[in-house]
Amino acid sequence: MTDRTLVVGLGNPGDAYAGTRHNIGAMVVAELAGRAGEKLSAHKARAAVAETRMRPGSPRLVLAQPLSYMNVSGGPVSALAKYYSLGLEDLVVVHDDVDLPFGAVKLKRGGGEGGHNGLRDITKAMGGRDYVRVRVGVGRPPGRMDTADYVLKRFSGAQAKELPLLVSDAADAVEMLTEQGLTESQQHFHARNPA
Repeated sequence: MTDRTLVVGLGNPGDAYAGTRHNIGAMVVAELAGRAGEKLSAHKARAAVAETRMRPGSPRLVLAQPLSYMNVSGGPVSALAKYYSLGLEDLVVVHDDVDLPFGAVKLKRGGGEGGHNGLRDITKAMGGRDYVRVRVGVGRPPGRMDTADYVLKRFSGAQAKELPLLVSDAADAVEMLTEQGLTESQQHFHARNPA
């Protein structure tokens, strides 16, 4: 990681989507901003942004929530990267992942998008896949429920009780990633989430 990292939490704008599975990335960025005592403010790149350090001497972070819909997240992300003169190697995207069980947090650099349209649009806009993803497990849809419907629903009662812990874990993963690097963060979080 360089001394400045763009940390993007994916979600959909508006009250109708607040608290849904698809918005967990945005929740994690809000948690990080809160920890740093910062408020996310509107930026001309169509995103809510806060520039901060999590503690004195730690790397500078640009925390961002795109204000576009999930499927067109690439425009705001590439505009922010250009504004701050950052590349793929400086980008961390926090997003929901149906291929991980609820409560799991995993990190990876590059790879496919796993059917996630927000990631697909970011990859297209940024011209490459070689950015770090913090994957936050929301579990698979029950029965024959469509995945798109599932991620746009709110968490179940039992999951809602555990949600603050999951958001906190994912925020911890971002902090560890930006301060200690990908390998150490993977070793720590993947050992806790073997699935």
